[in-house]
Amino acid sequence: MQNLYDVPAPAKLNLFLHITGRRSDGYHLLQSVFMLIDWCDTLHFGLRPDGAITREDLTHPLPEDDLTVRAARALQAATGCRLGAHIGIHKRIPAQAGMGGGSSDAATTLLALNRLWKLQLPRSRLQSIALRLGADVPFFLCRTNAWVEGIGDIIQPLGLEHQVPPASFVVVKPGSGLDTKTIFSHSFLKRDSVSATISDFAAMHYQFGVNDLQPVAMTVNPEVSQSINWLDSKGLKSRMTGSGSAVFAQVTHAIDLHDAPAAWQVKVCENLQLHPLAEWASD
Repeated sequence: MQNLYDVPAPAKLNLFLHITGRRSDGYHLLQSVFMLIDWCDTLHFGLRPDGAITREDLTHPLPEDDLTVRAARALQAATGCRLGAHIGIHKRIPAQAGMGGGSSDAATTLLALNRLWKLQLPRSRLQSIALRLGADVPFFLCRTNAWVEGIGDIIQPLGLEHQVPPASFVVVKPGSGLDTKTIFSHSFLKRDSVSATISDFAAMHYQFGVNDLQPVAMTVNPEVSQSINWLDSKGLKSRMTGSGSAVFAQVTHAIDLHDAPAAWQVKVCENLQLHPLAEWASD
C-alpha cells in the first residue's frame, strides 16, 4: 500500500512539574510547562477504503491496541467515517520516559486522519476526542508549547511574551523506565507545592521550579539518580521530565557524551516553537 502521509510526532519535555493538590477522586492537580523537542517518531499513513484500521510496527513490537489504533477508532466513532487506514510506526521516542511518545503518536494520528479522510474537524473538536485517549494527548494538538494545569486538561499555549527561547538540551533515557501509576501513588510524593503563574515561569524559563516527581523516581529507579549524577559530572544542571525516567539539561557548548553507559539513549535535541503539523487543523 502506498503511503499517503509520512509525518513526525515530536516528544515533549516538562520544564518543571509541580503537584499542587489532589482531588477527591484521586487525580492529582499539577502545573507544568510542556515544551516540544525535535526527538520524533515517524508515522506513515495509507488510505484503506474498507474501513479497517491496521498497524505495522517498523522498529519494535507495540501493544496490539496502542494509542494510535485507539485514536483512529475514536475518530471514526466520533464522525461516522467509513474509511480506514494502515498506520506504520517508526518508533524513536523511548517508552516510559516521561516524553509523551505514545500521546504524541495519537495526536499525529488524529491530525493526519482528519486530513486523509477529509473530515475538516477544527482543532478544538480533535482535542475533545483526544482528551478521552489520555491527559497528554490534547497538548500535542496545540500549535505550540503550553502552560498546563488541572489534571493536565487545562492547556494554555504560550504567547510571544512567555514563549521559551531557542535552546539545546541533552536528553538521557536510562535503560529502565518508570510506571506513571507507581510514581503518582507513592506515599512519599510531595502534593502541596505552592501555585505559580506563567509570569513567574517566564521570568526564569529554564531555571524555574522543580519536578516534584523526581525524588520519588530516584527512590524507585536508581538509574534516574545515576543519569542525573552523570550529567552533573559534566557541569550540567539536570532534572527529570514528566514521570520519568528520562532526564535532561540545557547545553550551551559542545560536550563529550560518549562515555554514557551502552544501555542509555542519549541525544542532543533542539526545542521547537511550533508543532511540525501546526497548520494541519483550523483553530
